[in-house]
Amino acid sequence: VRGRRGDRQTWRTFLCNHMSVAAACDFFTVPALTFKMLYVFVVLSHNRRRILHVNVTRHPARAWTAQRLFEAFPDGEEPRFLHRDGDSIYGPEFRRRAKAFGIDEVVSARESPWQNPFVERVIGSIRRECTDHVIALGERHLLRVLREYVDYYNHASYCLTSSRA
Repeated sequence: VRGRRGDRQTWRTFLCNHMSVAAACDFFTVPALTFKMLYVFVVLSHNRRRILHVNVTRHPARAWTAQRLFEAFPDGEEPRFLHRDGDSIYGPEFRRRAKAFGIDEVVSARESPWQNPFVERVIGSIRRECTDHVIALGERHLLRVLREYVDYYNHASYCLTSSRA
C-alpha cells in the first residue's frame, strides 16, 4: 500500500520545474591506448541539454574538480542548482566554490543514476557516438576529440530545438 504524498512534489516534477536554472556534472572513464584510465568530467545545462564543459585527467583530485567548476561557469551564468552524485571527488573545496557561486548542490542518492538522468544520458551519447569509436592516445588527444564532439553535439541539438520552435 502506498502512502499519500501530500503536497510534496516528485523528483521528476522538481527536475521539470527547475529545468531552466539547473545543471548537472559527472565523471566517466575512457581507457587509453596504454590501458590507463582517463577520467572525463562533464557539465551539462538542463535547459537546452547543452554541454557546458568537458575536461580530461589521468589523476582526478578534489582541487582539480573544483577548478573545473570555475571553468564551467566563467561568464557569471551559474545555475541555481547543480546535480551531482555523492562521490568523494567533490570535496570541501568544490562545495565552497559552488556556495561562493550561489549554487545549491543537489546530491543524488548512492547508486541512483535515475536521479541525475540528463547527464547520465549525455554520457551514454558521448560513449556511443564518440569514445566507443576512438582509441584515446592520451589526455590531450582525448580532450581534443571530446571538444570536437561537444561542438558537434551542441550545434546539432541547437538546430533540433530551433527547428521545433
